[in-house]
Amino acid sequence: MNRAGIVCALGLFFAVVGAHAEDIKLTKKQRQEAALVNTQLAMAYMREGDLNTARTKLEKALDQDPDTASVQMAAGFLYDRLGDDEKANASFERAMKLGRNDPVVMNNYAAFLCRKGDKKVGEAYFLRAAENPLYRTPEVAYANAGRCARADGRPKEAEQYFRRALAIRQDQLDSLFEMAEIAHESGNNLQARAFLDRYAESAPVSATSLWLAYRIEQALGDTDQARMSAAKLKRDFATSPEMGLLLEAERAQK
Repeated sequence: MNRAGIVCALGLFFAVVGAHAEDIKLTKKQRQEAALVNTQLAMAYMREGDLNTARTKLEKALDQDPDTASVQMAAGFLYDRLGDDEKANASFERAMKLGRNDPVVMNNYAAFLCRKGDKKVGEAYFLRAAENPLYRTPEVAYANAGRCARADGRPKEAEQYFRRALAIRQDQLDSLFEMAEIAHESGNNLQARAFLDRYAESAPVSATSLWLAYRIEQALGDTDQARMSAAKLKRDFATSPEMGLLLEAERAQK
């Protein structure tokens, strides 16, 4: 829903508890409802890139109801976008306590930790989320743990997590692509091709997948397939970073 749609849909609510909030004493339930609306608006503004308005809405939500996990989690997202790591971390930690180990909150906090450098702690949270019987998409958490371990220079552990994800869902795209890259980097290009073929069955063609396909086929000595991937990359993704890598590779071969 775009900004106009959200504002229109929620207009009646604000007519009751928004515009005249300063004139009435809201009940606890009303404050929670108002905080939920402001949180939803803040997330919508974040998606549009309007971080200033998002911050205004979220600060209202925090004032109205700071003791709800979803409000604190949204604050973590916003402060992360604003580059305030200290506040983001504090908000995610607060959301964890309020959510009583909610696996969704745990997965989001883990993603923040993995990006900000504390990869092993983030990885541990991903695994806790994946192993929570109430979590609906454990394969996503396993795939996230795999990316975290791989970014930490532990490809063998990463591979184990990706295989767990694929055991739950055979077409988990992130895991298929990561496994293709790991196999290629380890020199097992037949396996890399097999994983990338499985990935391509469901995923749209991208500059990243074409660049990997080119490298795999080059390593296998299939120059015709490599040229086909290169041609598609040049035709459809001429301004991508992968295009620059391809041109460098082709120059190096001359």
